[in-house]
Amino acid sequence: MYKTLLKPLLFLLAPEKAHHLTITLLKTVLAIPVISHLFKSFYQVEAPSLHRSIMGLDFKNPVGLAAGFDKDGKYFRPMAALGFGFIEVGTVTPKGQAGNPQPRLFRLPADEALINRMGFNNEGVEALVSRLKTEKAKGIVIGGNIGKNKLTPNEEATSDYIKCFEALFPYVDYFVVNVSSPNTPNLRDLQEKEPLTALLSQLQSLNQQHPQPKPMLLKIAPDLTDGQLDDIIDIVTETGIEGLIAANTTISRADLQTSNAELENIGAGGLSGQPVKARATAVIQYLRKKLPSDAVIIGVGGIQTAEDALEKLAAGADLVQIYTGLIYEGPGLIKQINQALLQQQLVSA
Repeated sequence: MYKTLLKPLLFLLAPEKAHHLTITLLKTVLAIPVISHLFKSFYQVEAPSLHRSIMGLDFKNPVGLAAGFDKDGKYFRPMAALGFGFIEVGTVTPKGQAGNPQPRLFRLPADEALINRMGFNNEGVEALVSRLKTEKAKGIVIGGNIGKNKLTPNEEATSDYIKCFEALFPYVDYFVVNVSSPNTPNLRDLQEKEPLTALLSQLQSLNQQHPQPKPMLLKIAPDLTDGQLDDIIDIVTETGIEGLIAANTTISRADLQTSNAELENIGAGGLSGQPVKARATAVIQYLRKKLPSDAVIIGVGGIQTAEDALEKLAAGADLVQIYTGLIYEGPGLIKQINQALLQQQLVSA
Protein backbone atom coordinates (compact mmCIF):
# COMPACT_ATOMS: atom_id res chain seq x y z
CA MET A 1 0.00 0.00 0.00
CA TYR A 2 2.82 2.41 0.83
CA LYS A 3 4.61 2.28 -2.52
CA THR A 4 1.45 2.28 -4.65
CA LEU A 5 -0.71 4.74 -2.73
CA LEU A 6 0.98 6.68 0.08
CA LYS A 7 4.41 7.25 -1.44
CA PRO A 8 3.15 8.96 -4.65
CA LEU A 9 1.03 11.30 -2.53
CA LEU A 10 3.80 12.06 -0.05
CA PHE A 11 6.28 12.72 -2.85
CA LEU A 12 4.00 15.53 -4.04
CA LEU A 13 4.85 17.37 -0.82
CA ALA A 14 8.11 18.98 0.16
CA PRO A 15 10.25 16.29 1.85
CA GLU A 16 10.38 17.86 5.29
CA LYS A 17 6.64 18.52 5.30
CA ALA A 18 5.96 14.95 4.17
CA HIS A 19 8.17 13.63 6.96
CA HIS A 20 6.33 15.53 9.70
CA LEU A 21 2.92 14.70 8.26
CA THR A 22 3.69 10.99 8.03
CA ILE A 23 4.97 10.53 11.55
CA THR A 24 2.25 12.74 13.04
CA LEU A 25 -0.43 10.65 11.33
CA LEU A 26 1.29 7.47 12.43
CA LYS A 27 1.38 8.63 16.03
CA THR A 28 -2.29 9.63 15.85
CA VAL A 29 -3.60 6.37 14.41
CA LEU A 30 -1.48 4.23 16.73
CA ALA A 31 -3.11 5.95 19.68
CA ILE A 32 -6.21 3.93 18.74
CA PRO A 33 -5.79 0.53 20.46
CA VAL A 34 -7.41 -1.55 17.69
CA ILE A 35 -5.25 0.01 14.97
CA SER A 36 -2.17 -0.26 17.14
CA HIS A 37 -2.79 -3.98 17.56
CA LEU A 38 -3.30 -4.41 13.79
CA PHE A 39 -0.08 -2.56 13.02
CA LYS A 40 1.90 -4.68 15.42
CA SER A 41 0.45 -7.93 14.13
CA PHE A 42 1.16 -6.93 10.52
CA TYR A 43 4.61 -5.38 10.82
CA GLN A 44 6.32 -7.01 13.77
CA VAL A 45 8.20 -10.26 13.37
CA GLU A 46 8.71 -12.04 16.68
CA ALA A 47 11.16 -14.93 16.89
CA PRO A 48 13.76 -15.86 19.53
CA SER A 49 16.35 -16.42 16.81
CA LEU A 50 16.13 -12.75 15.79
CA HIS A 51 17.23 -11.59 19.24
CA ARG A 52 20.74 -10.24 19.56
CA SER A 53 22.66 -9.84 22.81
CA ILE A 54 25.18 -7.11 22.01
CA MET A 55 26.94 -4.57 24.24
CA GLY A 56 25.11 -6.11 27.19
CA LEU A 57 21.76 -5.13 25.65
CA ASP A 58 18.95 -7.35 24.38
CA PHE A 59 17.79 -6.36 20.89
CA LYS A 60 14.60 -8.16 19.83
CA ASN A 61 15.88 -8.01 16.26
CA PRO A 62 18.92 -6.45 14.56
CA VAL A 63 17.07 -3.77 12.55
CA GLY A 64 17.20 -0.26 13.96
CA LEU A 65 16.04 3.23 13.06
CA ALA A 66 19.00 5.48 12.33
CA ALA A 67 19.47 8.84 14.01
CA GLY A 68 17.96 11.88 12.34
CA PHE A 69 14.47 10.48 11.88
CA ASP A 70 13.38 11.20 15.46
CA LYS A 71 15.68 13.98 16.61
CA ASP A 72 13.65 15.00 19.64
CA GLY A 73 12.28 11.70 20.92
CA LYS A 74 8.73 12.46 19.83
CA TYR A 75 8.09 9.33 17.80
CA PHE A 76 10.06 6.39 19.19
CA ARG A 77 6.95 4.62 20.48
CA PRO A 78 5.07 4.55 17.13
CA MET A 79 8.28 3.74 15.26
CA ALA A 80 8.91 0.81 17.59
CA ALA A 81 5.40 -0.44 16.74
CA LEU A 82 6.59 -0.85 13.14
CA GLY A 83 8.91 -3.64 14.24
CA PHE A 84 12.25 -1.97 14.84
CA GLY A 85 14.59 -3.73 17.24
CA PHE A 86 16.02 -0.43 18.45
CA ILE A 87 15.58 3.31 17.95
CA GLU A 88 18.30 5.96 17.89
CA VAL A 89 17.15 9.46 18.81
CA GLY A 90 19.02 12.68 18.00
CA THR A 91 21.37 14.06 16.98
CA VAL A 92 20.73 16.23 20.03
CA THR A 93 22.76 19.25 21.15
CA PRO A 94 22.91 20.99 24.55
CA LYS A 95 20.86 23.97 23.40
CA GLY A 96 17.99 23.85 20.96
CA GLN A 97 18.82 25.21 17.53
CA ALA A 98 16.84 25.85 14.38
CA GLY A 99 19.29 24.20 12.01
CA ASN A 100 19.95 25.43 8.51
CA PRO A 101 17.42 27.47 6.49
CA GLN A 102 14.78 25.61 4.51
CA PRO A 103 14.69 23.97 2.04
CA ARG A 104 17.30 21.62 3.49
CA LEU A 105 16.04 18.15 2.58
CA PHE A 106 15.87 16.97 -1.03
CA ARG A 107 14.82 13.78 -2.80
CA LEU A 108 16.80 12.28 -5.66
CA PRO A 109 14.26 9.75 -7.00
CA ALA A 110 16.44 8.67 -9.92
CA ASP A 111 19.06 7.55 -7.40
CA GLU A 112 16.70 6.48 -4.58
CA ALA A 113 18.60 8.92 -2.41
CA LEU A 114 18.26 11.99 -0.22
CA ILE A 115 20.44 15.03 0.28
CA ASN A 116 20.09 16.80 3.61
CA ARG A 117 21.73 19.76 5.24
CA MET A 118 19.47 19.86 8.28
CA GLY A 119 22.21 21.18 10.57
CA PHE A 120 21.37 19.37 13.81
CA ASN A 121 17.96 21.04 14.15
CA ASN A 122 16.56 19.96 17.51
CA GLU A 123 14.88 21.30 20.64
CA GLY A 124 17.87 20.67 22.90
CA VAL A 125 18.84 17.93 25.29
CA GLU A 126 16.54 18.95 28.14
CA ALA A 127 13.48 18.69 25.90
CA LEU A 128 14.59 15.20 24.83
CA VAL A 129 15.19 14.18 28.44
CA SER A 130 11.71 15.34 29.47
CA ARG A 131 10.14 13.06 26.86
CA LEU A 132 12.29 10.07 27.66
CA LYS A 133 11.46 10.47 31.35
CA THR A 134 7.74 10.17 30.74
CA GLU A 135 7.42 8.09 27.57
CA LYS A 136 10.19 5.49 27.50
CA ALA A 137 8.71 2.01 27.64
CA LYS A 138 10.34 -1.24 28.63
CA GLY A 139 11.44 -3.39 25.74
CA ILE A 140 12.50 -0.51 23.50
CA VAL A 141 16.27 -0.15 23.20
CA ILE A 142 17.01 3.56 22.81
CA GLY A 143 20.30 5.05 21.65
CA GLY A 144 21.22 8.67 22.22
CA ASN A 145 23.10 10.34 19.37
CA ILE A 146 24.92 13.42 20.67
CA GLY A 147 26.55 16.39 18.95
CA LYS A 148 27.68 19.96 19.46
CA ASN A 149 25.90 23.23 18.84
CA LYS A 150 26.74 25.06 15.63
CA LEU A 151 28.08 28.12 17.46
CA THR A 152 30.33 26.10 19.77
CA PRO A 153 33.92 26.23 18.46
CA ASN A 154 35.68 22.90 18.04
CA GLU A 155 38.11 23.66 20.86
CA GLU A 156 35.09 23.79 23.22
CA ALA A 157 33.17 20.92 21.61
CA THR A 158 33.97 18.42 24.36
CA SER A 159 31.91 20.49 26.81
CA ASP A 160 28.83 20.15 24.56
CA TYR A 161 29.22 16.40 24.25
CA ILE A 162 29.67 16.07 28.02
CA LYS A 163 26.51 18.10 28.70
CA CYS A 164 24.47 15.82 26.43
CA PHE A 165 26.07 12.70 27.85
CA GLU A 166 25.39 13.60 31.47
CA ALA A 167 21.81 14.74 30.83
CA LEU A 168 20.88 11.65 28.82
CA PHE A 169 22.76 9.04 30.83
CA PRO A 170 19.81 7.79 32.93
CA TYR A 171 17.43 7.64 29.97
CA VAL A 172 19.20 5.95 27.04
CA ASP A 173 20.67 2.46 26.65
CA TYR A 174 23.70 3.40 24.58
CA PHE A 175 25.42 6.52 23.23
CA VAL A 176 26.59 7.52 19.76
CA VAL A 177 29.13 10.30 19.37
CA ASN A 178 28.44 12.10 16.10
CA VAL A 179 31.43 13.95 14.65
CA SER A 180 30.71 12.98 11.06
CA SER A 181 27.79 15.12 9.91
CA PRO A 182 28.82 17.34 6.99
CA ASN A 183 26.21 19.94 7.89
CA THR A 184 27.75 21.56 10.97
CA PRO A 185 30.73 23.75 10.02
CA ASN A 186 34.11 22.13 10.81
CA LEU A 187 32.50 19.25 12.73
CA ARG A 188 34.28 16.61 10.66
CA ASP A 189 37.62 18.08 11.75
CA LEU A 190 36.90 16.35 15.07
CA GLN A 191 37.41 13.00 13.31
CA GLU A 192 41.13 13.67 13.23
CA LYS A 193 43.08 11.41 15.56
CA GLU A 194 44.22 13.84 18.25
CA PRO A 195 40.94 15.74 18.93
CA LEU A 196 38.84 12.59 18.59
CA THR A 197 41.00 10.63 21.03
CA ALA A 198 40.76 13.47 23.53
CA LEU A 199 36.98 13.76 23.15
CA LEU A 200 36.27 10.04 23.50
CA SER A 201 38.75 9.63 26.36
CA GLN A 202 37.00 12.33 28.38
CA LEU A 203 33.57 10.86 27.71
CA GLN A 204 34.80 7.40 28.62
CA SER A 205 36.34 8.72 31.83
CA LEU A 206 32.96 10.10 32.86
CA ASN A 207 31.25 6.93 31.69
CA GLN A 208 33.47 4.70 33.81
CA GLN A 209 32.64 6.70 36.92
CA HIS A 210 29.12 5.28 36.81
CA PRO A 211 28.46 1.93 38.51
CA GLN A 212 27.05 0.64 35.21
CA PRO A 213 28.70 2.45 32.27
CA LYS A 214 26.73 2.75 29.05
CA PRO A 215 27.97 1.38 25.71
CA MET A 216 29.47 4.09 23.55
CA LEU A 217 29.80 4.08 19.76
CA LEU A 218 31.34 6.50 17.28
CA LYS A 219 29.56 7.35 14.03
CA ILE A 220 31.98 7.86 11.17
CA ALA A 221 31.77 9.24 7.65
CA PRO A 222 32.05 6.98 4.58
CA ASP A 223 34.52 9.46 3.06
CA LEU A 224 37.47 8.50 5.29
CA THR A 225 40.60 7.11 3.66
CA ASP A 226 42.08 3.77 4.70
CA GLY A 227 44.69 5.66 6.67
CA GLN A 228 42.01 7.59 8.53
CA LEU A 229 40.10 4.36 9.17
CA ASP A 230 43.28 2.88 10.64
CA ASP A 231 43.44 5.88 12.99
CA ILE A 232 39.81 5.27 13.97
CA ILE A 233 40.59 1.62 14.72
CA ASP A 234 43.49 2.72 16.95
CA ILE A 235 41.17 5.15 18.74
CA VAL A 236 38.56 2.46 19.40
CA THR A 237 41.22 0.27 20.99
CA GLU A 238 42.84 3.09 22.96
CA THR A 239 39.64 4.60 24.37
CA GLY A 240 37.78 1.35 24.96
CA ILE A 241 34.55 2.40 23.28
CA GLU A 242 32.32 -0.46 22.16
CA GLY A 243 32.53 0.18 18.43
CA LEU A 244 31.43 2.13 15.40
CA ILE A 245 28.45 3.07 13.26
CA ALA A 246 29.45 2.92 9.60
CA ALA A 247 28.54 5.10 7.95
CA ASN A 248 27.03 8.59 7.95
CA THR A 249 26.09 10.53 4.81
CA THR A 250 28.67 11.29 2.12
CA ILE A 251 29.70 14.55 0.53
CA SER A 252 30.54 12.70 -2.71
CA ARG A 253 28.34 13.16 -5.77
CA ALA A 254 30.06 10.54 -7.93
CA ASP A 255 28.12 8.35 -10.38
CA LEU A 256 24.66 9.78 -9.74
CA GLN A 257 21.79 9.59 -12.22
CA THR A 258 20.50 12.97 -11.09
CA SER A 259 21.68 15.73 -13.43
CA ASN A 260 24.57 18.00 -12.50
CA ALA A 261 22.29 20.98 -12.98
CA GLU A 262 19.84 19.67 -10.38
CA LEU A 263 22.66 18.81 -7.98
CA GLU A 264 24.09 22.31 -8.32
CA ASN A 265 20.64 23.76 -7.69
CA ILE A 266 20.31 21.67 -4.52
CA GLY A 267 23.75 22.62 -3.23
CA ALA A 268 25.64 21.28 -0.24
CA GLY A 269 24.53 18.48 2.04
CA GLY A 270 25.03 14.87 2.98
CA LEU A 271 23.95 12.21 0.49
CA SER A 272 22.22 9.05 1.75
CA GLY A 273 20.49 6.08 0.15
CA GLN A 274 21.46 3.71 -2.65
CA PRO A 275 24.57 5.63 -3.83
CA VAL A 276 26.17 5.14 -0.39
CA LYS A 277 25.54 1.39 -0.22
CA ALA A 278 28.74 0.05 -1.78
CA ARG A 279 31.08 2.42 0.04
CA ALA A 280 29.41 1.83 3.42
CA THR A 281 29.71 -1.94 2.94
CA ALA A 282 33.36 -1.61 1.94
CA VAL A 283 34.06 0.42 5.09
CA ILE A 284 32.36 -2.25 7.22
CA GLN A 285 34.46 -4.99 5.61
CA TYR A 286 37.66 -3.02 6.19
CA LEU A 287 36.81 -2.32 9.82
CA ARG A 288 35.75 -5.88 10.57
CA LYS A 289 39.08 -7.26 9.38
CA LYS A 290 41.10 -4.91 11.56
CA LEU A 291 39.02 -4.21 14.66
CA PRO A 292 39.22 -6.41 17.75
CA SER A 293 36.77 -9.30 17.44
CA ASP A 294 34.55 -7.98 20.23
CA ALA A 295 34.20 -4.49 18.72
CA VAL A 296 30.64 -3.75 17.58
CA ILE A 297 29.77 -2.44 14.12
CA ILE A 298 26.34 -1.08 13.24
CA GLY A 299 25.95 -0.97 9.47
CA VAL A 300 23.99 1.82 7.83
CA GLY A 301 23.93 3.31 4.34
CA GLY A 302 21.90 2.33 1.30
CA ILE A 303 19.83 -0.43 2.90
CA GLN A 304 16.71 -0.43 0.75
CA THR A 305 16.07 -4.17 0.38
CA ALA A 306 16.38 -7.20 2.63
CA GLU A 307 19.35 -8.29 0.51
CA ASP A 308 21.10 -4.98 1.25
CA ALA A 309 20.74 -5.63 4.98
CA LEU A 310 22.02 -9.20 4.68
CA GLU A 311 24.98 -7.86 2.72
CA LYS A 312 25.88 -5.47 5.55
CA LEU A 313 25.62 -8.27 8.10
CA ALA A 314 27.71 -10.60 5.95
CA ALA A 315 30.34 -7.86 5.65
CA GLY A 316 30.73 -7.84 9.42
CA ALA A 317 27.99 -5.64 10.89
CA ASP A 318 26.39 -6.86 14.11
CA LEU A 319 23.27 -4.73 13.67
CA VAL A 320 21.88 -2.55 10.89
CA GLN A 321 19.98 0.73 10.71
CA ILE A 322 17.75 2.24 8.06
CA TYR A 323 16.42 5.72 7.28
CA THR A 324 16.37 6.62 3.58
CA GLY A 325 15.19 3.11 2.70
CA LEU A 326 12.16 3.74 4.88
CA ILE A 327 11.29 6.79 2.77
CA TYR A 328 11.52 4.93 -0.53
CA GLU A 329 10.31 1.47 0.48
CA GLY A 330 8.00 2.10 3.42
CA PRO A 331 7.71 0.36 6.80
CA GLY A 332 7.33 -3.05 5.21
CA LEU A 333 11.12 -3.01 4.72
CA ILE A 334 11.67 -3.79 8.41
CA LYS A 335 9.49 -6.88 8.19
CA GLN A 336 11.14 -7.97 4.94
CA ILE A 337 14.60 -7.81 6.51
CA ASN A 338 13.58 -9.79 9.57
CA GLN A 339 11.77 -12.40 7.48
CA ALA A 340 14.84 -12.73 5.25
CA LEU A 341 16.98 -13.30 8.34
CA LEU A 342 14.64 -16.05 9.50
CA GLN A 343 14.68 -17.65 6.06
CA GLN A 344 18.47 -17.49 5.98
CA GLN A 345 18.61 -19.22 9.34
CA LEU A 346 16.29 -21.99 8.09
CA VAL A 347 18.39 -22.56 5.00
CA SER A 348 21.65 -22.71 6.93
CA ALA A 349 20.25 -24.89 9.72
